[in-house]
Amino acid sequence: MRDFVAPVLLVLLAVVLWRVAPFDTPENLGHVARYYLDHGIQDNRAANIVTAVIVNYRGLDTLGEVAVLFLSVSGAVFVLRRREGIVLEPARPASEIVTTAARLLFGPIVLFGAYIFSHGHLTPGGGFQGGAIVASGVMLLLLTERDRPMPHAAMTWVETWSGFLYVVAGLVGLALAGSFLANQGVLPLGAWNTLFSSGLIPVIYVLVGFKVGAELAALLDTMVHAGEVPDAEVEEGA
Repeated sequence: MRDFVAPVLLVLLAVVLWRVAPFDTPENLGHVARYYLDHGIQDNRAANIVTAVIVNYRGLDTLGEVAVLFLSVSGAVFVLRRREGIVLEPARPASEIVTTAARLLFGPIVLFGAYIFSHGHLTPGGGFQGGAIVASGVMLLLLTERDRPMPHAAMTWVETWSGFLYVVAGLVGLALAGSFLANQGVLPLGAWNTLFSSGLIPVIYVLVGFKVGAELAALLDTMVHAGEVPDAEVEEGA
């Protein structure tokens, strides 16, 4: 019965969204939204106008989102690491086929994530999405090899410096163009719809992608190993 109800509910939900959700541009736009649509390409040379809004016009909001993500991950890691004395059942080792597949897929997944955040000014996507994809590759490795050591020092270095350089890029825009993360007058805008275009926007998205990927990977590793008791301590307690 459940196998029949779920597809029916999904179809009904799709019909409702198709009838309710607007799929065309509203005619009565506010003056701010109208400016974005009319001047976005001219000001930023970004084929993805959403990217121009998020990273340029509303760059300070994006800084707040990055800060919220950092605080959320830090809080979750702090809480999880305070869970002490949890003795977990030994993880059932994955089969050789699953383990080999995870190792082979890790590289393409990370490469795809890098493609997403480096092409965010051209296609839907960006730093947050690309970083999440990179972290999903780490999650795949942890699911198949729970005891796999993670390069914590490298992850901390990447997260720290990407966040620092993100703020530096914003301050450079403030100094040269008068607003935080300003895009005009900082780097050449280049030709529209090409990889090396949109000025500072691709650089910002690459930094955000590295930062988000490192933070989420650290969170996943903490969730897997939080509260574990080393084998030596377990034997002593027994």
